[in-house]
Amino acid sequence: MTVFSQRLIISLLGWFFLGLTGFTTSLRAESGAVCSQQLTPQIDAIVNRPEFARSRFGIMIQTLDSRQTLYRRDADRFFIPASNMKLFTTAIALKEFSPNFRIRTSVYGTPTANGWRLRLVGRGDPSLSDQQLKEMVQQLKRRGIQRIAELTIEDSYFGQDSLISSWAVGDIQAPYAVPVNSLILNQNSLGFQVIPQAVGQPLQLKWDDPTQAQYWQVDNRSRTVETKTKEFLQIQRDLSQSILKVEGQLQVGAKPDLWAIAVPNPNQYFLRQLVRFLQEEKISVARSQISDQAMRPFGIEVAGIDSPPLSELVKETNTNSNNLFAEALLRTIGAKNPQAEGRTVLEKGLATVAVRLSRLGIESNEIELEDAAGLSRKNWSTPAAFVKLLQVMLQQPEAKYFRESLAIGGETGTLAGRFQDHPARGITQAKTGTLTGATALSGYITPPRYSPIAFSIIINNAQDFTAQRTAISEIVAILARLKSC
Repeated sequence: MTVFSQRLIISLLGWFFLGLTGFTTSLRAESGAVCSQQLTPQIDAIVNRPEFARSRFGIMIQTLDSRQTLYRRDADRFFIPASNMKLFTTAIALKEFSPNFRIRTSVYGTPTANGWRLRLVGRGDPSLSDQQLKEMVQQLKRRGIQRIAELTIEDSYFGQDSLISSWAVGDIQAPYAVPVNSLILNQNSLGFQVIPQAVGQPLQLKWDDPTQAQYWQVDNRSRTVETKTKEFLQIQRDLSQSILKVEGQLQVGAKPDLWAIAVPNPNQYFLRQLVRFLQEEKISVARSQISDQAMRPFGIEVAGIDSPPLSELVKETNTNSNNLFAEALLRTIGAKNPQAEGRTVLEKGLATVAVRLSRLGIESNEIELEDAAGLSRKNWSTPAAFVKLLQVMLQQPEAKYFRESLAIGGETGTLAGRFQDHPARGITQAKTGTLTGATALSGYITPPRYSPIAFSIIINNAQDFTAQRTAISEIVAILARLKSC
């Protein structure tokens, strides 16, 4: 037998076994398929488990092409949807503004004999960071501004409703429930590490930005303990002052614990950072102040920073479930609609979102809007309303940006750690939602052997968070394996 013949036989055998492997894999996938007629009994079996006897499930599942309802359970009843609320605000933001819309932070100025009079006007850009603030300072420097006689930062665009009154008191010190004002910097939160020392010594608190240490009082009642000793750590921030209370213990040699807290007075923090960056560039500031009153811009714009395009802000909001971004977008909608019903910018934003949703077919009796982030337990919606939104947004010019803003199962954002080794991985785009006793997932799934689907699954009054997420994952797995029979 020639070498060529041997190679040919080996090659043919390889193709045979490869085909056999593929055939076997196909058989396994097919054996795990779920006929559409089996969908209802399989989901019912999950919902009717004993651990959910006192819980409430709201489910709506429809095909995208024909809008055929495949399954529904209490789909027209109210549920607390948690962060699924972000879907409403982001959809309307895309409808109200161009996907390329940007939020601009501007500095206006006039020269005087004693130096420049500058007024920085914040418009609630949630993405503004130290890096952008430094770039603004560089713009001033390139203009030849070396002395500032009077520096005013204007914190009026969003009004004074920086927090939602129905948010839990325990949340408002956390980085996921920061104040939402017109002058947002570094997402209005500060990061730090808690580091073990020698046994018996207090834990060390190390700020990500070391300059912040001088502005905080730390009541440190923590300690470093020996290895194999139980670890626990609790850090609380005073609700109105820059005071941290640190309690607990970490083992000697353990890795630093990473923490972040909400800034209690974000406009003061913004001004401090701005003055600091100006001084670092040898630009003197004789007088600085914060104003909560809007003024007509005086002088010329001498510096300005634009946010990323709205499409990216919306993606951050939904993919990573960023509460601050959601609330900033809601207030931006309100600020851009001064004639909307409501007294404050926040109220105008909520009213505008409700009106715009009604134009998309989601009626006022299907939703109750209290915030954009979904932190409030006064938010209510029906699973049917979410599926309506998911359906209608695919018919809009902004469909691409809306769908791409959602996390991908097993790959990105809040779904990166879920649906691993799961049939829904890579074919699910959805928005998560989590509060104590409430879990939700709404979005799209494209089963390999079935029509694309829009779905909303909300669980309320369930004590076991793990059981809730497991149930939702199992339902999504059924959808991923659907086939026509």
